[in-house]
Amino acid sequence: QVQLVESGGGFVQAGGSLRLSCVASGRAFSSYVMAWFRQAPGKEREFVASISLNERVTSYADSVKGRFTISRDNAKNTVYLQMNSLKPEDTAVYYCKADRKYWGQGTQVTVSS
Repeated sequence: QVQLVESGGGFVQAGGSLRLSCVASGRAFSSYVMAWFRQAPGKEREFVASISLNERVTSYADSVKGRFTISRDNAKNTVYLQMNSLKPEDTAVYYCKADRKYWGQGTQVTVSS
C-alpha cells in the first residue's frame, strides 16, 4: 500500500502561481508512473499531467499545456506540479496518483477572477 500526501494548494488570484507537492511513502516511488488529476465541483475527475519513471516522458491535458509543469524528485519520493498563469477554471481539488492506482486525499486550489 502506498500513501500519498498532497500539499501546496490555496487561494490565488487569476494570473498567479502555485506549486503542488505530493510525497509518497515506501521505497518503490522511482518505479511508479506519477500523475496529477483534478476535480471541480459538479464535474468528473480529469487528468492534468503525468510523468514517467525517469522524467523523460511527460504528458499534459490540453487545458494546461504551456502553463503547468510536472516534475519529480525520486530521492525525495516527491512529485510536483508547478502551475502558472492560473485561471478561475483551474479551481478544483487536485489529486496525486501513483502507479495508476493509488490516490492521495487531494488539495484544494481556488483561483479568483
